[in-house]
Amino acid sequence: MGHPSQHIAHAELPVDARGVIGNMKTSALVSIRGAIDFMCYPRIDSPTLFASLLDKEHGGAFSIAPRESDANVKQMYLPETNVLLTRFMTGEGVCELLDLMPVPSSEARVDDVPNCVMRIVRLVYGRMTLDVKCDPRFNYARAKHTAHAVEKGVEFKPADDFPPMQLRASVPLSIEDDGARAVLEMNEGDSACFALGAVDEMPKLDSKEKFDGMLSETIGFWKEWSSRSTYRGRYREVVLRSALTLKLLSSDEYGAIVAAPTFGLPEAQDGSRRWDYRFTWIRDAAFSVYALLRLGYTGEAERFMRWIAERNRDCSSDGSLSVMYAVDGEQAMEEAELSSLATSVPGQVFIGNGARDQTQLDVYGALLDSVYLYNKYGAAISYQGWRHVTRTVDYVVEHWHEADHGIWEFRNGTRPLLHSRLMCWVTVDRALRLAQKRSLPAPLATWFETRDDIHRDIHEQFWSEDLQAFVQTPGSSTLDASALMMPLVRFIGPKDPRWTGTLDAIGRELRVDPLIFRYTRGDTLDGLPGMEGGFSACSFWYAEALARAGRVDEGRLVFEKMLAYANHVGLFSEEVSTSGEAMGNFPQALTHLALISAAYQLDRDLDRTHVAWT
Repeated sequence: MGHPSQHIAHAELPVDARGVIGNMKTSALVSIRGAIDFMCYPRIDSPTLFASLLDKEHGGAFSIAPRESDANVKQMYLPETNVLLTRFMTGEGVCELLDLMPVPSSEARVDDVPNCVMRIVRLVYGRMTLDVKCDPRFNYARAKHTAHAVEKGVEFKPADDFPPMQLRASVPLSIEDDGARAVLEMNEGDSACFALGAVDEMPKLDSKEKFDGMLSETIGFWKEWSSRSTYRGRYREVVLRSALTLKLLSSDEYGAIVAAPTFGLPEAQDGSRRWDYRFTWIRDAAFSVYALLRLGYTGEAERFMRWIAERNRDCSSDGSLSVMYAVDGEQAMEEAELSSLATSVPGQVFIGNGARDQTQLDVYGALLDSVYLYNKYGAAISYQGWRHVTRTVDYVVEHWHEADHGIWEFRNGTRPLLHSRLMCWVTVDRALRLAQKRSLPAPLATWFETRDDIHRDIHEQFWSEDLQAFVQTPGSSTLDASALMMPLVRFIGPKDPRWTGTLDAIGRELRVDPLIFRYTRGDTLDGLPGMEGGFSACSFWYAEALARAGRVDEGRLVFEKMLAYANHVGLFSEEVSTSGEAMGNFPQALTHLALISAAYQLDRDLDRTHVAWT
C-alpha cells in the first residue's frame, strides 16, 4: 500500500491514482493532483457532475492544486475513516487538503447535514500558491449551465431540469468560462474551506463553526463505525479498509450496495469493455451479507437483506428475479452509448447495463445463500418471506438445466454453464437446510430429488477426464475461474481429488503470478473485443481455495502478492493487467468482498482453528 512519493507533473494518471470519498448517498474520486474528477450527483447512480477521469477536455473537475508542478504528493485516509488527506510538499512549504462528504453522527441529525463535498486546505509549513478551479459539467456533460456570483460563493445553474449547484468558499471566488476560480497565496497557519452541493442544501453550512463541526462529526462517525468491526486477525488494516469501502458503496436510504461507483473505465487495454457498474447485482448479495456478518456489521447485513427480500417479494409471478437493480430497487437503466464524453482513450462509453435483460441462473444461489446465512447468524425468516423464497426455489427446480448468460454476462448467446449449474444446486441445498432447520413447509421430496439431479449432472456433464478438471461447458476443454466457488459453497470437499485436479488446472491455465483470468486467455468466448486483465476477485477466491485445500503457504503468498496490487490507499479495481495496471471500474465491491473472505480463511488456517463440520 505504501507507494513511493508521487510527483504531480506527469501527463496521464493511472485510474487508481485516486481515493474515494462518500456519504452513502453518492461518492467522488479524488486524484493525487487534488482534483475531484469523477462524481455523480445527487445519487451514486445519478448523472455525472464531474467526469474528467473519462474525458479531460469536456468531463469537468474541481481541482485544488499547488502552482508548483513538481510538488511531491502523499495521499492517505485519516485512520479508520473515509476522510481523505492529500499532502503537497515542495521545498518552500507543506500543504494539506482534506476531502470528505459529511455524514450525520446520529439519526436525529440527518436533516441538518447537507449532501455535499467539503474541501479544507491548510498550510502546515512555509508558503505555497494554490489554484482553485471548479468546472461542473451537468448531466454527463450534456447540459449547458451559467455561473453567477452569490453571497459567499458561486451558483451554477444548468439549462435542463437539474438541481442548481452552489460552491461556498471562505475566500473570494471569481468566475471564468462559467467556472469558479480562486488563487490561494498561503502562509503557515492559513486555511480555506470550500463546499459544493445543491443550492437548497447549502444554507446548512453557513459558518466556519459549522464546517469544523461537520468535519469532527464525520471523523467521529467513521471512527465509531470502524470500532464496531469484530475482526481481529492479522490483516486488520486491509480488511477494515475493504469494510469502509463497502460502507461507502452502500445506500443509507435503501440498504443496497452498488458494484462500483463508476462507469466507463475500460476492462481491456485497447480501451474497450466500458460498462456501467453503478447498480446492485443480486449476485454480490451473498458475498456482501457473508462479509458484513463476519465483521460484526449485523445492522448493514439486515438492511441489505430487507432490500433483497423486497426484490424477492416483487419478483415476477413465476419467482424469477432480475440480475441487477437500481439502488432504489427499480429496474436498472437501459444501456445507451454516451457520446458527450468522448474519452481520452478509444472505445465506446455506456451508461445503463444491457446485462439487466439477461438470464443468469446463478443469481438464485446467491439469493438463497444470503437468506440462509442471515438466518444462521442474524434473524429468522418471516412466514411471508419464506413463501416468496419457496416460489423462487420452485422456479429454479423448473429451470436449472437451461442455458444462460452466466456470471460473466456473455453477450454472444446462452450456453449450459458450470457456475450457473453449481449455484442452482446452492439454491436448492440452502432452501432444504433452512426448511429442515426451521421446520418450514416445503415440497421436500421434489427439492431433494432436484438437488441430487443437479449434483449428478455437474459430475457427469462438466467433468473432463482428459483435463482431470471441471470445465465451463459440457464437452469443452475451457476452464473457468468461477469454478473456484465449488469448495467455497461446500459443493465439493476442498481435498476431493476431482477438486484438487481442477485447482491445479486453474493454476496452470488461468494464472499469471497471482493474477487469475476469468477463462482461457486470448479466446473469443464472450464475443467481445480486447484482452482483459486478471480478475481481482478470482485471485482472492484462488487464495482461499488453496488454503482450504491445505496449501496454506501457497494461498497466503497469492493473497499477499495480491495485496501489493491495492493502490496507495488500499483500494482495488476490478481487474489488473499483467503489467500491473488497474483496469475496469474502481473501486470494486466484489474484489473487496473476496479479500475479506480470503483473509478470514487464511487467519483460520494459520491459527490452526478447527471449525466443526456444520
